[in-house]
Amino acid sequence: MHRLLFWSVLPFVVPQALWVRQTAPRFADAGGPRSGSTGPWAGHESERRLIAVGDSIIAGVGAATLDEALVGALARALAERLRVPVSWRAIGRTGTTSERLLSTLPVELPAGSADVALLNVGVNDLTRMTTTRRFVANIRGLYDLLRERYPEALVVINGLPPLGLFPLLPQPLRAVLGLRAKIFNRELANAVAEMPGAVFVPVDFDARPDSFADDGFHPSPASYAIFGTAIAETVIAADRLR
Repeated sequence: MHRLLFWSVLPFVVPQALWVRQTAPRFADAGGPRSGSTGPWAGHESERRLIAVGDSIIAGVGAATLDEALVGALARALAERLRVPVSWRAIGRTGTTSERLLSTLPVELPAGSADVALLNVGVNDLTRMTTTRRFVANIRGLYDLLRERYPEALVVINGLPPLGLFPLLPQPLRAVLGLRAKIFNRELANAVAEMPGAVFVPVDFDARPDSFADDGFHPSPASYAIFGTAIAETVIAADRLR
């Protein structure tokens, strides 16, 4: 029913989507190093390693540095809860889709080991009209790639954000994309449930004005901190079950 509704109203919102794409502010990726370490226990033999791959969220758009973005917030939350240092590396490309990431990631993933592999991609698939079937197939391919490269890692796959709440998007485009995001999330959650060693983390937050960066689309540093904490708690809970 949701799919039928989406496709029936799509012709009416295409002009809005084109207008938003042409007029939306373009923010740069977060500055600073693409890798780092956090925690006051440097050299601890139980150091955890975090690899984060994906789109503009992994690139830290909306934050000044990656330390203030999702990867830094997650590393800090893990370090504080586990009381061990956490080293991290971010491989994020603004505007990427799941298919593009699947083609570029094999040569970008660093060698070595990882304890957590975070994947965040999907919004650009949605706005570029990738079908849910193709999107889920690409996510399965990315999961396989991460598991092959880092067999001991817990693969964390983020859901799509609630686009129906994003200030940048005018109505009815906002409602239509919000509906489409719910469809993607449902299919994605079902797929991740069948992936050994993987967990799905929904993007659920209170959409207040300070939840967004000035572009009205990407998270603010405060939202990155909240979401990083939520992922850390999911990671720790999943590790207890493994």
